[in-house]
Amino acid sequence: MLAHGAGAPADSAFMEKLASALSEEGVATVRFEFAYMKKRRQDGRKRPPDRQPVLLDHFREAISACLAETVEGGRFFIGGKSMGGRMASHVVAQMGTQSAICGAVCFGYPFHPPGKPERWRTSHFQDLQRPVKIIQGTRDPFGKKQEVEAQRLGSADNVCVSWLDGGDHDYRPLARQPETHDEMISQAASVAAAFIHQWE
Repeated sequence: MLAHGAGAPADSAFMEKLASALSEEGVATVRFEFAYMKKRRQDGRKRPPDRQPVLLDHFREAISACLAETVEGGRFFIGGKSMGGRMASHVVAQMGTQSAICGAVCFGYPFHPPGKPERWRTSHFQDLQRPVKIIQGTRDPFGKKQEVEAQRLGSADNVCVSWLDGGDHDYRPLARQPETHDEMISQAASVAAAFIHQWE
């Protein structure tokens, strides 16, 4: 289950390309939208995301609805782009040990607001109940490689970061790189699929 980021809906170009790339890797995806984004679709007015408790309640409701229709025996992971991935990690930190969720994948984790590295958003990593894979561009202003590697993110068993060389928050490469933007997203999907498939 993929959640969107703070500023773009579930059918944004990034989300469409990511879902397609994951499908090519053998990972089926379901997307949903948080309530504030649904309101934006209705009236066209941009609005900030709801507060975290509201987002998490909506995420859990979407998970319950999806699990009710999931084929028995399948592996179920949650994740998302930026804010959506951050919320997925909070779900994994707060859930019980009997949950059907196997883990989470975060595509471009917002470790801190751009330009505000003192506002680190990882304290809940110590409480993760399932493994979390973070796929991060090395140039991501929400958490560059040097900044992230200087932090203690949690035990080696519950969180792991993979890096896409040259990628920004949306995995856009540097102009001099041979990879296209679509190829960088495909690389992220491949890393995510390898993480997911290892639990089968």
